This record gives sequence, structure tokens and C-alpha cells, in this order.
Amino acid sequence: MEMLRYISEELLEKFEFYNYGHALEILDRSFSNEWKELQNALGAFQISVEEIALAGGNESPIPKKFDDILYPCGWREIRISGDLLIKKYPRLTNAKRGRFSNEPDDETTIVGYIDGHNIDFIKGKVAFDLEWNSKDQTFDRDLLAMRTYFDCGLIDVGIIVTRAKELDDCFKKLKDHQGDSLIKKYGSSTTWIGKLLYRLNSRRNGGCPILAIGIKKRCIADYEQFK
Repeated sequence: MEMLRYISEELLEKFEFYNYGHALEILDRSFSNEWKELQNALGAFQISVEEIALAGGNESPIPKKFDDILYPCGWREIRISGDLLIKKYPRLTNAKRGRFSNEPDDETTIVGYIDGHNIDFIKGKVAFDLEWNSKDQTFDRDLLAMRTYFDCGLIDVGIIVTRAKELDDCFKKLKDHQGDSLIKKYGSSTTWIGKLLYRLNSRRNGGCPILAIGIKKRCIADYEQFK
């Protein structure tokens, strides 16, 4: 199996992996230390039925699980902004076409040309994001951020972790604290791997290599009940 060249059997049991733009090869060959730290974080990732039943968004403890592992290793949330400086160089007087002055005669600055793009974890030139249960449009924001960082030369590869489709089997069996089925909370219009792959197949990541990862049942501490 091709994935076994880069990923352990243990992780393949817990997660789905989808390789876009040779992201795995780039991680393995160019960022082996960062990739090892991320694999350690994925290996330690575990969620409980109680955590799944809690509210989503900022109230959920699940997205915070990587903080304790990655922040001590130097991973940080980063936000960038930048202005675009445009310089206009006139053609030299009485010169042939294609010969221009070495100094611009006009400059224009577009303030905030790049602004507001943030990524949960960055180390070196590797970006990492987790989307557990947000509106699926959040993937558009994540992919735009990663392609912007990539276009600016700030990262070479991105990783996005979200829910695998098979977790729906768990959500159908579980209820929240009000007694409602969790499948209502984890609906098809929220962040799960199908919504991410659709966008990646449409190349919304631009030229940025992306490794998409889906969280499977084996990440649940007491997953045996969902077999």
C-alpha cells in the first residue's frame, strides 16, 4: 500500500488520508521533523462520547486537543497582512521598445491587499488546521488562507483534519443532553471530509499541496460500541 511508505498502520486505522499535490512526499522528504510531530499528535488524538455530545464551535474541547501537543513543539497560530506596492517604470526616451528606466516614475500602494488570513498552526513552512464541526464554508476560508500563504512563499504544504464520513454511524446512535440525535448537530452542511474533497477536486487550494485527513471511529476512546 502506497500510504504505508509514509504513514504507520496505526494511523491508517484511525484516519483517512488524501494526498493532493504530493503533500505527503513533501512532508516526508522536506519537513520530516514537522511531519513526525504531527504524526505524534495524530497518534495521541482521542475523543470521548461525552466530548462528541457537547456543543460545537468554540465551545467544543475537541479542536483544542492539538494545542497541548503542538504548542510546546513550537507550532503557533499565525495571522498575516500585507500591502501591495505597484511601481510603474517608463520606457526610456528615444529608446527601443522593451527598454525601461531603472527608476519608477509613479508608485501606488494598495493597503490591505492581503489581510485577515490566519492558520491554527504553522511551523517552518508547514500549515495545519483542524475543522471539527463548523459550517462547511469554513473550508473555503481555510483553503484561501493556505493558498495565500503558499503564494507568498510562507508555506510549502498544508494539512487539514476533519471528520470522516463513517462517524455519521456514531452520530446516529448517540443523543445530546436534550435527547436529540447527534446527526442533527453533525449535518451534511458542516465540516466533514466529503465537503473538503469536493473543494480540493475543484482546486480551490490553488497550487498549494494539501494533505486532507478524516477522523475515523477508531479515534473514539470507546469505539467498540460503534462496530
